[in-house]
Amino acid sequence: MIDDLGPVLAVAGAVGAGLNGGVFFAFSTSVMRALVRLPASGGVAAMQSINREAPSPLFMLLLFGTGVLSIAGGAIALAGWDEPWAPYLLVGSALYLICPITTIAYHVPRNIALDELDPDSPAAQQAWAGWHSTWTAANHVRTLACAASAVAFALAGWAS
Repeated sequence: MIDDLGPVLAVAGAVGAGLNGGVFFAFSTSVMRALVRLPASGGVAAMQSINREAPSPLFMLLLFGTGVLSIAGGAIALAGWDEPWAPYLLVGSALYLICPITTIAYHVPRNIALDELDPDSPAAQQAWAGWHSTWTAANHVRTLACAASAVAFALAGWAS
């Protein structure tokens, strides 16, 4: 059964990691660049609105469902370590988990802190001055981790 499950998880992982990486890539390369061009109050207000809409059921399913799949993939890889796809599946699983961990540990607390600010206040304008660049840098980490994970998952599928 492990022989059959590993390649299936690899394909599902490649799709999930690729989709998540695409979302993060688009956000870093388009959305944040557009928000930075707005006056600080507009950038803060827009980001607050995005952060309220982002945890939609579909996005949460994609982000955390792929995380659950990665945990299962890592376990399957260890159990089937003698299979040619196992190392790739393990690496893909580990790399992907950087995405939800970074989201929970870094992005969510900053999003919550930003949400508590009045966009028109001097405090919000001061916070926005550095907030968007550090947030985007950490988003690049998620983007790269997802992309690398998708490649490793694809290699696992290919090796099977």
